[in-house]
Amino acid sequence: MLSRPLLFFIVIFFKLPLFILHLLGGFLGRMTYQFDRRFKERIDINLKRAFPLSDANDLKKLTSLAIREIGKCLMEAPAIWFNSPQKNFRWVRQCYGWEHVEAALKNKKGIIFLTPHLGCFEITAQYYAHFHPITVLFKRPKQKWLADIVLSGRRHSNIHLAEANIQGVKQLMQALKKGEAIGILPDQVPHEGQGEWTQFFNTPAYTMTLVSKLAESSKATVLIGFGHRLLKGRGYEVFIEPLGSDHSPQGINDQLELLIRKYPTQYLWNYQRFKKPNK
Repeated sequence: MLSRPLLFFIVIFFKLPLFILHLLGGFLGRMTYQFDRRFKERIDINLKRAFPLSDANDLKKLTSLAIREIGKCLMEAPAIWFNSPQKNFRWVRQCYGWEHVEAALKNKKGIIFLTPHLGCFEITAQYYAHFHPITVLFKRPKQKWLADIVLSGRRHSNIHLAEANIQGVKQLMQALKKGEAIGILPDQVPHEGQGEWTQFFNTPAYTMTLVSKLAESSKATVLIGFGHRLLKGRGYEVFIEPLGSDHSPQGINDQLELLIRKYPTQYLWNYQRFKKPNK
């Protein structure tokens, strides 16, 4: 567990106003890109894969904006974890597409929220939990100190954590049976045997089959949730839209790619989306 002095420092630091955290995050992103070779190489490779026809100047501009947004992501996540749920809720300035949630709740088959590594993916579950319970699938960080922070910070009366294992999948299924919502990061690379190779930005990407299986077995409504980060630390806009009728891994990737192309600077381009799965 975290020591009390360290936890106290973390909580106090991340109580700073959001615009200051985002300002510091932008600086952190630029410095990390400049001095961390692996970070830089991963972003450069992923952006060239995704936008192979972009000229050098456009790609340079996109890279500059993207690394700042990645830094903001790193700074805002702990702030959201250690804020009160009420403060997090107030950070959401507008929600578009809530009518899709209301329609899904009437069906009483549950909701599968797909939230990619785009924008502020922490705020979407927090926003939904202000109204209804949600069970969120997560992958435990390898570093114990980071795992302690994540587990401590993601506690919320209406958010239930399900670890990415067999027991966690059972939790997801139980929530759907009760007509509740679950949250999944659909562009997270699953373990070997839990996905299939599909195309994502014209590149082979190992993609989870869990969403397809859950949607088929539960008949739940599948929605995409996206927390758009506003400029100058003004908060977030939450967008909710139906996935569509194709719940296959390739269909999910196609829809995510369309959304990411609308907001390319806010995708987590340092994420190892195209790596080989762990056994």
